[in-house]
Amino acid sequence: MTHPDATAIADIAVRHPEAFRPKLWKRYSGLLGVVICALYTVYCWWFFSISLVLSTANWSLAATYLADWVSYEIRPNIEMKANHLDITYARFSKLGENPDPAWVVQQTAVVDMAPEIKSAPTVSPLSSSGSFVGTSGSSPGNANSVRSSSNSFLAPAQTDAGNANSVQSSGHSFVAETDSGAGPAAPAPPAEVRPLTPPTPLRSEQVVRADVHLGNWDMVVAPGHVSVLQGDVRHEFEIVHGKSVSSVGPLPPFAEQRKPGSTIYLSLGWSGRAEIQNDEVVVWRRFFGWKNFFFDTTSPFWGLPWSEVGPLLISGDRLDPARSNISLAFDNIWYNLDWQHGDVWTKLMQTVIMAFVGTVLASLVAFPLCFLAARNITPNRFANQAFKRIFDFLRSVDMLIWALFFTRAFGPGPLAGIAAIFLTDTGTLGKLYSEALENVDDKQREGVRSVGASPLSVQRFGVLPQVLPVFASQALYFWESNTRSATIIGAVGAGGIGLKLWEAMRTNQNWENVFYMVILILMVVFLFDMISSRLRAALMGKAQVS
Repeated sequence: MTHPDATAIADIAVRHPEAFRPKLWKRYSGLLGVVICALYTVYCWWFFSISLVLSTANWSLAATYLADWVSYEIRPNIEMKANHLDITYARFSKLGENPDPAWVVQQTAVVDMAPEIKSAPTVSPLSSSGSFVGTSGSSPGNANSVRSSSNSFLAPAQTDAGNANSVQSSGHSFVAETDSGAGPAAPAPPAEVRPLTPPTPLRSEQVVRADVHLGNWDMVVAPGHVSVLQGDVRHEFEIVHGKSVSSVGPLPPFAEQRKPGSTIYLSLGWSGRAEIQNDEVVVWRRFFGWKNFFFDTTSPFWGLPWSEVGPLLISGDRLDPARSNISLAFDNIWYNLDWQHGDVWTKLMQTVIMAFVGTVLASLVAFPLCFLAARNITPNRFANQAFKRIFDFLRSVDMLIWALFFTRAFGPGPLAGIAAIFLTDTGTLGKLYSEALENVDDKQREGVRSVGASPLSVQRFGVLPQVLPVFASQALYFWESNTRSATIIGAVGAGGIGLKLWEAMRTNQNWENVFYMVILILMVVFLFDMISSRLRAALMGKAQVS
């Protein structure tokens, strides 16, 4: 067979041009596709208001969150008093119970600490010292006259000799005693009101200035005044205690004040941030790394360099007489209060088990049901359609919705996650398995059937060898995929590390813990993906050899 040359092809094209002229839509199909994609992009840009979202996005806040993944912050609170400062740290500071960082330099001085002056008590001029009722006098003939002296409950009274019941209570006695006098009693003198003397001020040594070093920034805090040194430029801020905060001169570009007199927010880049309020200055100092990752502040190993920890673990004296230093160190790491390694790894294993058990149960249930759904295996059309619709229902409800349902039914925990994975994967694997059965080669079935094998033997030797590697490969893929899915459903209460991850994100502060758990999840997914890929390759390789 000879091939036509270029001249022959040109001659044919001249004699039959319609055969070589492509259709109009084919000639412009590429350009039409580009135009459709561009129009669809413009539509999505308008429909989702992407321009508005990008313009109003708080990129600095997003950058801060990303920085929090690989760093930690120390927060000193500098409270301003009349003539001194009170510096405190967070309750569970990463620096321990008595933090004294080198980057906060305190200057002290002896200052007056005047106590508060209390108002004078109101004294009635008619009542004697300490009495409850004022002094009273009675005329002759009073039937019941009662007199109380200083500090008595009743007012003092005096009667003449003609009184039937004359009672006088003296001293501190509550019960009155009879007293008969001749003539009316003299009125009691008015109580003496002494002027209050101002209290003597107390003198003590207090912090009067704090120099806070924030990388390339230096901040000086004193009562009523804050200054920030940026390179060679110093910015001053004045504080009226309890009233307002103001900048001396124009507000610097790294500062923000939402309304006059309100709090001033300072963005100091990687070094941290600060807030100047009308009664205190709050500083967040950022440091790279994960603080206290191995030992928290309650551990006897905390603060020790590894050059000391290593020999202490191997040959040092026991810090706890009940156990070795290695056992103590492992216990301190496992029950670390800041990072909670034990709880995180336990939840991670729960996630792995959830994915494994849910996938295995789904594979075991989908395997026999897929034979009933395959048309070439079960010729009953009603059975085929019934089981296919069951598979559609199970997989049409998202795994997250099943997890919410079972969380309400079983309560929070791994059981809800296993049930959600089981139902969703049963529907998906059942559909995939049935489609694999419908695409098998019938020649192998006919060969087994030709030797007089039973229908069960036909499926065993004519069908299963073709589909088992596919079934196993798909089950392995879903096991690897469900490890990621189990993390998501765990966030809604289905247990596992997803719930732990959601709890850490809700605080909006422990982003380094979030990154730690994300790294663990990635490691597990990478490991299972590698194992699943190798097993699938081995299964498919065996299938090709056979």
